[in-house]
Amino acid sequence: MNENMTGDARFFSRSGPHSLADVVKAACGVAPERALHLDGVAPLQSAGPNEVSFLSNRRYASELDRTSAGAVIVHPDMRRRVPAGAVPIQSSDPYMSWARVAALFHPLPPVFPGIHPSAIIAESARIDATSEIGPFCVIEEKVEIGPRCRIAPYTFIGSGVIIGEDSRIGAHASVSHAIIGSRVYIYTGARIGQEGFGFAVDKAGFLTVPQLGRVIIGDDVEVGANSTIDRGSARDTIIGAGSRLDNLVQIGHNVVLGRCCIIVAQVGISGSTVLEDFVQVGGQAAMAGHLHIGRSARIGAQAGVIADVPADASMLGSPAQPKRDFLRQVATLKRSACKKN
Repeated sequence: MNENMTGDARFFSRSGPHSLADVVKAACGVAPERALHLDGVAPLQSAGPNEVSFLSNRRYASELDRTSAGAVIVHPDMRRRVPAGAVPIQSSDPYMSWARVAALFHPLPPVFPGIHPSAIIAESARIDATSEIGPFCVIEEKVEIGPRCRIAPYTFIGSGVIIGEDSRIGAHASVSHAIIGSRVYIYTGARIGQEGFGFAVDKAGFLTVPQLGRVIIGDDVEVGANSTIDRGSARDTIIGAGSRLDNLVQIGHNVVLGRCCIIVAQVGISGSTVLEDFVQVGGQAAMAGHLHIGRSARIGAQAGVIADVPADASMLGSPAQPKRDFLRQVATLKRSACKKN
């Protein structure tokens, strides 16, 4: 058995072979014409003469020199490094091109329209005939599911939820109090729309505050496995179009993410914090509530953010501070330690 097999047919659907011309078209690249058909994709070190590979990081240029791939997607600057036996496919963004080519050879599993007999569907639910509802799903009253959706087994869809076209909900996920756009992917075990962490405090103890908002998820969003997005308390929790949430992310009530934000695994964002468009948050970072994070800001891994962050800032450390300040302090501490030793 090849332990480095890319796209094992037991787990991943496959199409092809595809002509070089079709591969180049998918890559949005440029390549010399050649009568070549390609069977699949693989890394540089294991690709064979009938496979496509790519180089996006010059650190691995030595692997390019040794590759046996039939075609390699590269930046134009690296074209001359491609071995004579391989066809260079030039792209200004090789990694983006690789994503498109990999999707050509390994398309998403098709949707099989219909409702499994074991699913429990409320009479008032409206499910497009082109959508697939898997075994043991529960879909409550007044749910609307658009065309070509796939709802995987054991999924719960609560009353009134709206799901846009071409969306996919993973197995064992639960979705309530939510309006979901088109082409949204909610992965296995995610929890969308549950109560937020809100309570009033007095001498007698705690009183839970009703959470009366919704979750609004824009088009082309991905929510990773076992992530949670709380519904709003009095206003909505909003996930902007094109955003990507990794596995094990916690989004508190009333949080607003702008367009195309990236939230890496184990990040926690407290209630009512706003992230503008294109914010990137590294793994295990945490944010206090009621903050404002400016457009295109970058929050480093394990940072603890307790104050507003301006646009385009790069923040590190806990409490988070500008990257330059943090690195200067680290260097100072190291010099001090060396002097003592």
